[in-house]
Amino acid sequence: MWKKRTYTDQELVQGCAKNDRKHQEVLYRKYFDSMMHMCLRYTEDRDIAMQIVNNGFLRAFKNIAQFSFKGSLEGWLRKIVYHSLSDYYKKHSKYIQFLVFEEKEEVIPETALSNMYAEDILNLVQELPPATKMVFQLYAIEGYSHKEIAAQLNISVGTSKWHLSTARKTLKQLINKSISNRHHAG
Repeated sequence: MWKKRTYTDQELVQGCAKNDRKHQEVLYRKYFDSMMHMCLRYTEDRDIAMQIVNNGFLRAFKNIAQFSFKGSLEGWLRKIVYHSLSDYYKKHSKYIQFLVFEEKEEVIPETALSNMYAEDILNLVQELPPATKMVFQLYAIEGYSHKEIAAQLNISVGTSKWHLSTARKTLKQLINKSISNRHHAG
């Protein structure tokens, strides 16, 4: 009976560094589920998540020779896929900083806000309550209208607008706190 070959992470990295398709496929299959799961925390759209994961793996394959086994291969891949996620939202969203501060008053100085990375803001979005986070992601990141969100989540348009307003207020507070902590730490 034929036994399927298993590879160590070191063998996978070495094979991928040589651009060996079999090693790339094995690496992809080994870590695909965990990378997809991570991306699905930020978007409900499986096609977008798949696009982000695939872009992340392409980057990983291009740079895998730089992996030095200081830490886990999965952690290194996760970081690369997360950067792909961030790049996707920088390119395709209405831009996250604008989304948070769409209202007239500007509470946070532009220079302080520009020191925050999109990843930092995405991490703060994860701190929102689940329903508020969902509405914010659907509206601000994925571009759905309040009417579409209301239909998808089985809530009223007014409730969708309330969650978005709450998300913005909470994110402003979290960003102010983060900026304040950076100033006190620096």
